[in-house]
Amino acid sequence: MKKTPLFEVYPNYGGKIIDFGGWALPVQYAGILEEHEAVRTRAGLFDVSHMGEITMQGPDALANIQNLITNDASKLANGQALYSPMCYENGGCVDDLLVYKKADNDYLLVVNAANIEKDFDWMKSHAFGDVTLENRSADIAQLALQGPLAEQVLQSMTTTDLSEIKYYWFAEGVDVAGVSCLVSRTGYTGEDGFELYCAAADVAKLWDSILATGKDAGVLPIGLGARDTLRFEARLPLYGQEITADISPLEAGLGFFVKLDKGEFIGRDALAKQKEEGVTRKLVGFEMLERGIPRSHYEIQVNGQKIGECTTGTMGPTVKKNIGLGLIDVQHATIGQEIDVIIRNKPVKAVIVKTPFYKRQK
Repeated sequence: MKKTPLFEVYPNYGGKIIDFGGWALPVQYAGILEEHEAVRTRAGLFDVSHMGEITMQGPDALANIQNLITNDASKLANGQALYSPMCYENGGCVDDLLVYKKADNDYLLVVNAANIEKDFDWMKSHAFGDVTLENRSADIAQLALQGPLAEQVLQSMTTTDLSEIKYYWFAEGVDVAGVSCLVSRTGYTGEDGFELYCAAADVAKLWDSILATGKDAGVLPIGLGARDTLRFEARLPLYGQEITADISPLEAGLGFFVKLDKGEFIGRDALAKQKEEGVTRKLVGFEMLERGIPRSHYEIQVNGQKIGECTTGTMGPTVKKNIGLGLIDVQHATIGQEIDVIIRNKPVKAVIVKTPFYKRQK
């Protein structure tokens, strides 16, 4: 299994290691529910060094990015980031990623761990003009400090005024406890917080420093289990579940990030057709009415007929309900529609509800 630069540090904090898409990563430290609650009420620190970092530089960098992603990177100012799906010609998703504009002709693309090689090959095979792509994933480590106390804790470790970093903006060369970082106000939990990119060689020092500094504030190390429940309550998509090579951004409810009017990009024709004709499937949130926990790939029915399947499901630790996301036939995708989730070969009643399931109080 692949290991992040923090692999040797996990045991010091009680990390329980699992195989996550070929990576040896901690599923939990203290426990999923305790970690989930720490992020919602205080702050938690995640090792996300398995994520991929690809740099794109040169006079044609922006044109290449515009061709690859569905969102519009031409609107970015230096120091600003955006989220975007990246599609195949048929409108299905290669991946979803973050684009950081460091300067004109200089971009950092952050991709999902399981897709690093696939994404890099896809980008290279569609590259044109004067552009240089580099896979920097092995050199760059990434931590995420998320939760209502994230700014307070991190501010005590740096002289950079973090309140000036707005949502989806970033600052470079930020000294955090003696480690030079790119600090962005982004995250995957539904909470305020930061993602910190630093040299792989420095990440263990940064990790230990943040947890030591945040100890009195109740900051905990957070594993993959709580990362999933947190992002799920906030209805943030996971590649391989809510979006796949067979699920388009429009079907996944990510139409806001598809800018059909920005000019040509890979998948545009398919997505334009889908928008014009209307999607046949739609991602919805649902809440169980009867006892049972929905899981990925569980069949969803109405009147005994299959209408789709669950993409993610669990007990929502903050909302205290058994909830799920499902990709279903669009004619049934209305709030209040009752559905059956097939759990252990039995139909269990649920109802479609508004999402996100959880939204933080600003």
